Amino acid sequence: MTNSTRVSRIVSREVADCQTCHLRALCVPQGLPLKDIAELNGIAPPLAPLKKHDALFRQGMPFTSLFAVRSGSLKQVTTTYTNEHLVTGFFLPGDLVGLDAIAEECYPGSAVALETTTVCELPFERLNELSLRIPALRQRIYRDLSQEVHNERLMQRLLLNRTAEARLARFLLTMSASFRRRGYSPYRFQLAMTRGDIGNYLGLSLETVSRTLTRYQQHELVVIRGHDFHLCDMKALTRLSEACGRQGAAQQPS
Repeated sequence: MTNSTRVSRIVSREVADCQTCHLRALCVPQGLPLKDIAELNGIAPPLAPLKKHDALFRQGMPFTSLFAVRSGSLKQVTTTYTNEHLVTGFFLPGDLVGLDAIAEECYPGSAVALETTTVCELPFERLNELSLRIPALRQRIYRDLSQEVHNERLMQRLLLNRTAEARLARFLLTMSASFRRRGYSPYRFQLAMTRGDIGNYLGLSLETVSRTLTRYQQHELVVIRGHDFHLCDMKALTRLSEACGRQGAAQQPS
């Protein structure tokens, strides 16, 4: 991780336009009238692009803004009091970053770019004021907060008595669904995160992730070349993702 910190608010020369952005259907403006989108556009300047390993914000910094991912991807890393680094989330285009910082008014983890990434900044005070005048915007923020809670509960369920095969299968299916929502192929996509990042997120070792992915390829469930993933058998991956406990571990990919 580099020493640069992106909350320096260096604004890109590029002007973001929420009305023409290709992520409008996924991002905050979804469902807003054009006049309301124009107001939102006025408070959401794009920051200069993040390079790989750059930090958008760091753990413990005061919460000031949410960020909408325009391109690229990020991971959130939380450092524990024992100096353990935990990957607690991934963010793709259209996602809002920083929702979990609202309650404590500080960022609970560092958001780090996995590749060249662009984001729009949404200063929270101005966003909150705007949401008081635009009920649809307020409902959108509530929905994103609810989704954050939902994702957290799903993650807890995923890690509870699930085998490595089940965890990794569910992760791939979740990524597949994310790309489908963005209008891309749910079968072929690129993941910028490393095997180590995936394992950390799922509570698995790097070696376990590598072995499991190798088994998936041997059983022709997936084809992987570097960061390129091709899901060949969604039904089998779904069956694996629904297996739990030691009993599920005995079931080999079919």
